[in-house]
Amino acid sequence: MPLVHVSLRTGKPEVYRQAIFDSLYRAMRETLGVPEDDQFMTISEHEAANFRYGASCFGITRSDDVVFIQITVFNTRTPEQKKALFQRTAELLGESPGIQPENVFVNVLEAAKENWSVGHGLAQFA
Repeated sequence: MPLVHVSLRTGKPEVYRQAIFDSLYRAMRETLGVPEDDQFMTISEHEAANFRYGASCFGITRSDDVVFIQITVFNTRTPEQKKALFQRTAELLGESPGIQPENVFVNVLEAAKENWSVGHGLAQFA
């Protein structure tokens, strides 16, 4: 049950943004075993004045095409699954929409199953 938030600089066409959604969903399906149609994702676009990144932090050279991806998941994923997710995400975003791997910044947040309600005011996974 991932919840995904993507932040990027404004100005990319709709087809680019949709490719981000598609590539992220595929990466999560392949590495985290996300069920079919489990797609809860947003993209937020930011003007240059409202979007800052370390252009060379940690020895990685980034450009204005950097995307910040924050994925909240159940706290049941292994370190190996998360590593696979990071790698596959960079690969697929490189293929479509063509984001360089140095511009793929991913953060995984974990939450216990009892912290989720996906509708009707119920704790479906508790």
